[in-house]
Amino acid sequence: MSGAAPDPREEMLEHLPALRAFALSLTRNGATADDMVQDTVVKAWTNIEKFKVGTNMRAWLFTILRNTYYSSRRKANREVSDADGIMTDSLSVKPDHDGHLNLSDFKKAFEMLPDEQREALVLVGAAGHSYEDAAQICGVAVGTIKSRANRGRARLTELLSLDGDSPLEITDNATMAVVAGGGGVMR
Repeated sequence: MSGAAPDPREEMLEHLPALRAFALSLTRNGATADDMVQDTVVKAWTNIEKFKVGTNMRAWLFTILRNTYYSSRRKANREVSDADGIMTDSLSVKPDHDGHLNLSDFKKAFEMLPDEQREALVLVGAAGHSYEDAAQICGVAVGTIKSRANRGRARLTELLSLDGDSPLEITDNATMAVVAGGGGVMR
């Protein structure tokens, strides 16, 4: 057994599914999400010397992905939009699910949330990060993440016309984690 620490590059692979899920929640487009994950891995790989061994690799990667997303949004604001709807027409929609809360209704309501609230709900609810890790990823105080998640859940409840007595029937565990406020199962 050698005393050398393991190469942190090897740990990156185990976080790819969670990175893709986070990228997909931000971009709402599979191809763009895949590109963002690839950009994140390339940036992390080329800057691996900046990673502090023994710290949270997942949080570091999520921070890189988040920064990549916001950089691309700033760039997109300077570009021409999809005025003809050609790109929009090429997007697919998941099929509706049975139950009181239809997944497509949830998706529409979720997309109406501000980026910061959606991001907080995905990190804390669907991805299962602690409030502390989510705050580190977003570069804000823990209270800010808690507030964003709480406001996001409240707004979802309002948009979906849910009250405390309504049964919540969702087949997607990650969606349930976002709405219910518990830790997620998507890893």
